[in-house]
Amino acid sequence: MTDRTFSDELFDKGVQFLRESNSLGALACFEKAYLREKTPKIQSYLGYCIAAQRGQIAEALKLCAGAIEADPETPEHYLNLARVYLRAKRKDEAISALRKGLSAGDNSEIRALLEDLGTRKKPLLPFLPRHHFLNKYAGLILRRLRLR
Repeated sequence: MTDRTFSDELFDKGVQFLRESNSLGALACFEKAYLREKTPKIQSYLGYCIAAQRGQIAEALKLCAGAIEADPETPEHYLNLARVYLRAKRKDEAISALRKGLSAGDNSEIRALLEDLGTRKKPLLPFLPRHHFLNKYAGLILRRLRLR
């Protein structure tokens, strides 16, 4: 068995673990695969798993950004970057990454995540900042009344 096929098997097994919501098992597979072969797809998924399991956001962002730099036409890299941003509670950057991912190619997971996140409406009083109490409470009241 060559290194190439073994790392591909580890990658496939890691993706399967992620589908089963087992990010710890996926992390082990991606780490082993990354030691054998440093491809952008392994790097991207490893970055996400590092953020999910270890909370190392800076390292995860570096890995995901490196994967995008090496292979910018793969939507999954942007999806993993967005997931890392969400772990870091940086929703705006996550949405931006997801939109870039859609421009790289159609992906149903990206579309589903974008729909789950939703987009914010413009502030009710645009001359005031979004976090101003008038914008905040007027928006809440209108939403409860189903006028907005």
